[in-house]
Amino acid sequence: MPDTREARLVDTFVTLTDSLVADFDVVEVLQTLVDRAVELFDAAAGAIHLANAQQELEVVASTSERSSFFGLLQLNAGEGPCITAVTTGELATSENVTELRRRWPRFAEASQQRGYAGVHAIPMRLRDTVVGSLNLFRESEGALNGADARAAQALADVATISLLQQRTIENATTAASQLQRALDSRVLIEQAKGYVSRALDVDLDTAFRLIRQHARTNQERLSDVARAVSGQQLAPAELRGSA
Repeated sequence: MPDTREARLVDTFVTLTDSLVADFDVVEVLQTLVDRAVELFDAAAGAIHLANAQQELEVVASTSERSSFFGLLQLNAGEGPCITAVTTGELATSENVTELRRRWPRFAEASQQRGYAGVHAIPMRLRDTVVGSLNLFRESEGALNGADARAAQALADVATISLLQQRTIENATTAASQLQRALDSRVLIEQAKGYVSRALDVDLDTAFRLIRQHARTNQERLSDVARAVSGQQLAPAELRGSA
């Protein structure tokens, strides 16, 4: 298949639908979604927020570990397009900086300080249930066009089905447990990243890349590798062999 944007979009759908099995790596699926979405929709950075048991939004996957970017994400969880996408179940996007300021003034100011002029928040939903949002940050103005908006929503919908591990939600308890599993996995990964970063004297982006590559090479879950690293059952130096 030619390496066109359409081919990459199809490949992303295939990758996400391949996760529709009983036992899969939740965080890897979400990380794949945000990585591919940033590439496909011309974004500079991206992140996924999920709602925890208290219905508070937490970052579960992102394309950057910079503290300034995470500061923006935390603000987004308090005010911004992410909240709008989750509460309305609809795409939250801005045509230009003026509209961004009008709708979310604090978030707009913080975004501009970090070089982002546009933002798109795509709800992660299954029927009437919204569990979080896929957030794309762009350095240029302009809303997602109709075709891109539909494609981005379709990718988010497939990932949400994967996250909930079933095509229909049977009960709230099942959904809540799946979401909490993803958030708990992220905590383990954050701990492991910090440990690897200190042990190998590398930045957090590199530490995450080493952990993720080791998991892929050995066909293990990210959370299992992170648990082994944090529990000192897997030495950080061993991760370099998988890179």
